Amino acid sequence: MTSSLIRKTVGTDRRTFLASSVLAAGLVLAGPLGTARARAADGLTLRLPAPSGPHPVGAATLYLVDHKRRDPWEAIPVREVMITVCYPARTVHGHPLAPQLTEGAAKAFRDVDVVFHHLPDKGVNWGSTLTYVHTGAPAQTVRRPVLVYSPGGGDPRTMGTGLAGELASHGWIVVTVDHPGDASEVDFPGTMQGREKVRTTVFRGDPRMDAHRFDTAITTRIADVRFVLDSLEALAAGRNPDAKGRALPEGLGLALDMRRVGVYGHSAGGTTAAEALYEDGRIRAAVNMEGYLDHTPQTPGRPGELFPVARYGAGRPLLLLGSDGFTHREELERSWTPLLAHPRGCARRERIRDAAHWVFTDYAALAPQLQAAGLMPAADRNALVGAASPAVAVPEVRRRVHSFFARHLPPS
Repeated sequence: MTSSLIRKTVGTDRRTFLASSVLAAGLVLAGPLGTARARAADGLTLRLPAPSGPHPVGAATLYLVDHKRRDPWEAIPVREVMITVCYPARTVHGHPLAPQLTEGAAKAFRDVDVVFHHLPDKGVNWGSTLTYVHTGAPAQTVRRPVLVYSPGGGDPRTMGTGLAGELASHGWIVVTVDHPGDASEVDFPGTMQGREKVRTTVFRGDPRMDAHRFDTAITTRIADVRFVLDSLEALAAGRNPDAKGRALPEGLGLALDMRRVGVYGHSAGGTTAAEALYEDGRIRAAVNMEGYLDHTPQTPGRPGELFPVARYGAGRPLLLLGSDGFTHREELERSWTPLLAHPRGCARRERIRDAAHWVFTDYAALAPQLQAAGLMPAADRNALVGAASPAVAVPEVRRRVHSFFARHLPPS
């Protein structure tokens, strides 16, 4: 389904665990402080896979405010967007590693994501995971192509941290985007009329089951991506788009080549990436990781109205990347087939084997660690990310996305 909030509940005896099946995870899950270690008193610390590229990676978080739009979900007078920019750094000396989740986001994650994704509600310290990106490090002042990431419906941008860091380590500027009100949790630099500092999702079910809600989500996401591109153009021109005026890393604006822009996304973010490619001529290539290309069907079991990108063709390179374990693959294929058959011929399809819907996110690395620690049943892990070892699945997803953008938006 397009929303990453709800998945089919798997009937499993939670007393039975197959921890030995993921011992290979240690091959790729060595973290900044060593390999995945045993649980401490405050819970297990999970590890993200290390980037494989030659560049150290810096990161900056920006708070963007679009005064031309009101928030579509709640009574907030403007549209706010939080982004993280990952980039090849000149040096990372003296710049700390960023946590995957801020303290506020980690608390909300326990309340929201744990429930929606059938993650363990005890035994994990969700706020202790470190990334491989260094906060505030100076950027290499080499103009590099920009890739924008839109996460799945209900998912935060932070669950795309591993792939973003990987791409940045190979020379791209990667911008991960939160879509507030949609995203499970978004930690802002302060409060705002109509919301707390940490804003959680308004979704209480799969938004694709509600035609109006699904259309609102996709329309809002596309507008968010286009607004982010506007803000990045301002940054490249020497202005600071952060609404709080916070200092930016040295050289960051000089590193952005806004003539070479790509978008990639997962689930609802994949839908967003594909349709944004069609609507915005600044975007030269896109990757849709298992996102529908049709609206919610008016009649269950019947095709929905196609998005323009599927009806009229992409016109520019578009990769449709799927998994063989997606439970709604027939519906997905029904929306992809017209695009693939279009005579404009700029779309191609690839598939990850022994994988499931969230293999395109950080859950591909995290779920096997939870299983190995006895905190997640094998069936739940397989339904979330598939049975493939993270030593296979994580590099495979990285390779597919890297190869596509290296072909169409090479970093050098």
